[in-house]
Amino acid sequence: MARPVYRLVAVSAAAGALLAGGLTGARATEARAAQPVGRYVIVLEDSARDRLEAVIRQHGRAYGVRAEFRYRDALVGYSAVVPESRVADLRAAEGVRTVAVDAPVRATQQVLPTGVDRIQADASSTSAGNGTGEVNTAVAILDTGIDDRHPDLNVAGGINCVTTRPESWRDNNGHGTHVAGTVGARDNGDHVVGVAPGARLYAVKVLGGGGWGRLSTIVCGLDWVTANAAGLGIKVANMSLGGDGSDDGNCGFTNGDPEHQAICRVVQAGVTVVVAAGNDNDDLANHRPAAYDEVLTATAMADFNGQPGGGAAATCRDDVDETAADFSSFAVSEADAAHTIAGPGVCIESTRNRGGTTVFSGTSMASPHVAGAAALCLAGGQCTDPSPAGVAAKLRADAAAPELVSYGFAGDPNAPVSGRYYGHLVHAGGY
Repeated sequence: MARPVYRLVAVSAAAGALLAGGLTGARATEARAAQPVGRYVIVLEDSARDRLEAVIRQHGRAYGVRAEFRYRDALVGYSAVVPESRVADLRAAEGVRTVAVDAPVRATQQVLPTGVDRIQADASSTSAGNGTGEVNTAVAILDTGIDDRHPDLNVAGGINCVTTRPESWRDNNGHGTHVAGTVGARDNGDHVVGVAPGARLYAVKVLGGGGWGRLSTIVCGLDWVTANAAGLGIKVANMSLGGDGSDDGNCGFTNGDPEHQAICRVVQAGVTVVVAAGNDNDDLANHRPAAYDEVLTATAMADFNGQPGGGAAATCRDDVDETAADFSSFAVSEADAAHTIAGPGVCIESTRNRGGTTVFSGTSMASPHVAGAAALCLAGGQCTDPSPAGVAAKLRADAAAPELVSYGFAGDPNAPVSGRYYGHLVHAGGY
């Protein structure tokens, strides 16, 4: 997960002086067009679902909004360009719950890959890496898209929330394809194998070629997952991305956070949402969606040979084998520790755009190890409580099993670092 930063982005112009003179005709039209505008996500009361277009038209007439995305499932509302002078009025309008800045967000970055080996996916029910077997499950990858031309990936469909071509969800960055391979690369004897080999992967393209998206594109992706989870059998979603923010303890309704509101709807739809903790070596409470109590947040640990015990030489970057990754964010509060788990995230080999493999590091790479384990647990029936809370509790309890003490790493709860909670290392071997 590259450095996650939300920033206020607004197109502005010094129009106030022009408007003050009460211009008329063409000059007044030009002055109005030059008013400062910004991009926002507008959340409405649920009762507006069936009349959304009418509300948007009314807001256009009253407040000058130019609508873009429409949302009907994860939340009810839309994204739009709004004149800055009308934002306060829009916030106060009847039926409007939230008007949030449409801030940018960025991605958080066949051999048996060391990470898959380290969490013992090769000892799971599918014996990842033996050249056979496929997991009958579906996982949504909210990222830069997925390269459906890669022979290792079972891409079943998706949506493009970045451009106006919703069917064009192919990856033009590489990050999403790498994440997808860790979750579910086929066990076909070529390239790499994933934690849940052959899983049906849905490419929910919410980030563009530069690895950037916006709040509106993230909510668009979450809206699609909410609408399609039941019909497509999606039980797990991975979000290796993030930005600055926090958890208000009320699904985003207290601090007006549409992303949190949408994620809560996805979770209510029965989808376990796994997210990256962040790469800022700080308290994950500072980052969204990592801070949300409703998600399973993955920190990163370093492993260079796929085996516990330590002592392996570093490969692609200067880190220490069997320790918490030096870049990984971590939990501090008990509330955040309760939804945190660790995954391998250093020098992870996985699928590359246009075929072959490549190596990335980041909590972005830890998260799909956990998402793949969740998919395995659900598909194999070991997660007897299939609710998102039940899946998270099962994965965290199994990772903390007493017989796995020697399986852990320096920095986990058995060998803690004061003030930093990284969680136990996810264990796919029993699934």
